[in-house]
Amino acid sequence: MSWDAAVAPRIGETADRATVLARYRAHVSTSLATIAEILGAPLEVRSLGTRVYDEHDTPYLDCGGYGVFLLGHRHPAVVDVVRRQLDTHTLATKLFLTPQLADAAQTLASIAPPGLDHVVLTNSGAEATELGLKLARLAGRTRVVATTGGFHGKTLGALSVTGREAYRAPFQPLLPGVEFVPFGDAEALAAALSRDGSGTAVILEPVQGEGGVVIPPARYVSEARRLCTAAGALLVLDEIQTGLGRLGTWWGADAEGVRPDILLSGKVLSGGVIPVGAVIATSEVFAPLDADPLLHSSTYGGNPLAAAAVTATIRTIRDEDLVTRSAELGDRIKADASEILGEHCPWLVREVRGRGLLIGLDFTEASVAAEFLMAMLEQHVVMSYSLNTHSVVRLTPPATLDEDDLAWLSTAMRASAVDLARLHPRPASGRRAA
Repeated sequence: MSWDAAVAPRIGETADRATVLARYRAHVSTSLATIAEILGAPLEVRSLGTRVYDEHDTPYLDCGGYGVFLLGHRHPAVVDVVRRQLDTHTLATKLFLTPQLADAAQTLASIAPPGLDHVVLTNSGAEATELGLKLARLAGRTRVVATTGGFHGKTLGALSVTGREAYRAPFQPLLPGVEFVPFGDAEALAAALSRDGSGTAVILEPVQGEGGVVIPPARYVSEARRLCTAAGALLVLDEIQTGLGRLGTWWGADAEGVRPDILLSGKVLSGGVIPVGAVIATSEVFAPLDADPLLHSSTYGGNPLAAAAVTATIRTIRDEDLVTRSAELGDRIKADASEILGEHCPWLVREVRGRGLLIGLDFTEASVAAEFLMAMLEQHVVMSYSLNTHSVVRLTPPATLDEDDLAWLSTAMRASAVDLARLHPRPASGRRAA
């Protein structure tokens, strides 16, 4: 096929919105183009800090991004390291040793729960889930217990343990031997483990993100650890969305002093700059890969660019105390959202809940949640949709928000709540949210 300069975009070209929509319809996804038109989504052309900018250089406050941007966009401490690496050595031959990979693995292990010493860098969170499942298989755990509402990715193995049938059904049959129990129900987990516990791996999130910011009962994660240990099962903790400060602790596991057998990471790990995920495992679980590293390999996994970003990201989180900042900002934003929605449209809201900077606004209907998300976009604030629970929209903002950003967010939520109340007046019964 010849290169058609009249049709193909030039490097660095900024196309107009109509052209981008046409290219989406022709080559990306007709449905995505349609959704973008409904939302009135602009072109996302640049970013810096807490802001993303459209083709008219209009700023949007990014409180979305599906949990990636805890450091904001293009944090200079990460960008500078990655830029230097880009100018030096980008991808590895895989035959020689890679210093950046060694640094990243050591740095990541240093902040993981004690005893999780072995690190494999992946290219995404879903790939981390895949390797987590493979390590469980290598350890003789051919059965998996997962949770309803859980989300672990959409590759075939990750989808097999993702608890939403709408995503699973078109791809059946998936991996065999997967059983689902209700999230937060320790008794149901105990019952499942009573059936071949020693042949089982349990995979769960400390807080369900795509499930709609579902927070389990106190001590649920530690009870899951106790049950797995007693039954001889492995515990795989998916902290792809919840880890590295998002919940106001380094890991969700830290809140209850839990050490899983396998820890999955991603999203924040990228520093918002380079896609990367990770699996962190105990020596016992990692032993088969220690003996034969070719049992799992990836051409791009652990490349120097991504590895440099990982080390810079963790150092930045530590140096700027973003874990503490996440806890403090999360409490403040959650309280503000509760007050605003409670004042203006409580009959449309079930609950405002969250931990750290993972905050869910649970509306009475999915359509109302979508209207609130669109109203926030009109106020130039970006939020995240919840893939497994459409009535919940999420705030996953950076821990680098300043006072102006917080005022912008508060004003936007108030205006959006007023819009909702106008669209859906209080019913005669005066029913309020729980």
